[in-house]
Amino acid sequence: MILCDIGNTTYHFLIDGIHKRYYLNEKLPEFKERIYYISVNDNAAKVLENTHNDCINLEEYLDFDTEYKGMGIDRKVVCLGVENAVIVDAGSAITVDIMENAEHKGGFILPGMSSLKKAYKEISSKLDYEINTKVNLDTIPLCTQDAMSYSILQSIILPIKEIAKEKKIIFTGGDGESLSKYFDNCIYKDDLIFKNMKGIIDANNCIA
Repeated sequence: MILCDIGNTTYHFLIDGIHKRYYLNEKLPEFKERIYYISVNDNAAKVLENTHNDCINLEEYLDFDTEYKGMGIDRKVVCLGVENAVIVDAGSAITVDIMENAEHKGGFILPGMSSLKKAYKEISSKLDYEINTKVNLDTIPLCTQDAMSYSILQSIILPIKEIAKEKKIIFTGGDGESLSKYFDNCIYKDDLIFKNMKGIIDANNCIA
């Protein structure tokens, strides 16, 4: 079974438990197995379907109710099966969604860490630093790299803490593990989106 999460910058595949990523401008390898996918990028989804005959879009089989308008399929999938928690998917964008009594109450979107890092570089080449995820957030920085890192991290952490309060937080996504270290009462689930995609397939035996 091949699962694919199509984002704004990459195709993220799970193939026999192994993760493979391809940028959207890369040529995809040929796959002989059926591909089950979700996508927030219509053009990239068309490329996948035009180059691979056996593809199934799982969005057609997703049952998720919310009053939120325009909620992406990736956000809906990571919220599946959650009773009471804040779900943080930290990828190229950071999405934050609140589930209470198995109902979606809303959420918000933050720029991802890579986007914020790029913004500093565009201001000045002297601000072209890697983010120091070990910077001490309890003291005022005394060097430029830490100053930039402090601001980036705090701009992400504080809104999440404000809305989560005492709620359990579930982190997922590429930067989820590093961000989770700044929070109590949280867990990190690396393959959450793929586990929930598999759940959709299992619940719809006709497409398996």
